[in-house]
Amino acid sequence: MSVKIRLQRHGSKGRPFFHIVVADSRARRDGRFIEKLGTYNPITNPATIDLNVDSAVKWLNNGAQPTDTARAILSYKGALYKKHLQGGVAKGAFDEAEAEKRFAAWVEAKDAKVQGKVEGLATAKSDAKKAAFDAETKVNEARVAAAAQAEADAKAAEEAANAPAEETTEGEAAAESTEENTEA
Repeated sequence: MSVKIRLQRHGSKGRPFFHIVVADSRARRDGRFIEKLGTYNPITNPATIDLNVDSAVKWLNNGAQPTDTARAILSYKGALYKKHLQGGVAKGAFDEAEAEKRFAAWVEAKDAKVQGKVEGLATAKSDAKKAAFDAETKVNEARVAAAAQAEADAKAAEEAANAPAEETTEGEAAAESTEENTEA
C-alpha cells in the first residue's frame, strides 16, 4: 500500500480550501484518509497554512510520498528541513539539541520574512489608498475651479450683454446732446 501526503479540496466553487492529509494513494481525492495534518487556504495573501510539522515529519520518515503541491507546502513550513536535520542527527553530525536550535532559527527567520511580506502588502495597500484619495482630491479641486470659472464666465457674459445696451443709451444721449448743441 502506497501512502501519499496530499490535499483534499473543500470550500465552494471559486473559493478553494484544502486539508493536508495522509491517504492511501488508491483512495479518491476527497475520500478516505488516514490522518489530517493541517489546512491550507490559498485565498488569503499570503496563503494561510496550518500544519502539524512533527506529524508530517513522522509520516515522511515512514515513507509517505508528498504530491508536488504538498511538497511545496511542507518545504514552506519547514517539515522537509526538519527531516533533513533528523538525518544529520542519525548520522552523528550533530546532536538533537543543535538540530532543534537550527530549526528554531530557521522558523524565526521564515516568520520574519512572512511578517515582512504582510507589512509590505499593508503598506502598499495604504499607499494605494492615499494615492487614490489624492487623485480624487485633485479631480474635485479641478471640478470646483472649473465650476467657479464657468460661473465667472457666465457673469462676465451677462455684464457684457448688459454693457452694450448701456453704451448705446449713453451714445444716443451724447448724439442727442451734440444735435442740440449744433441746433443752438
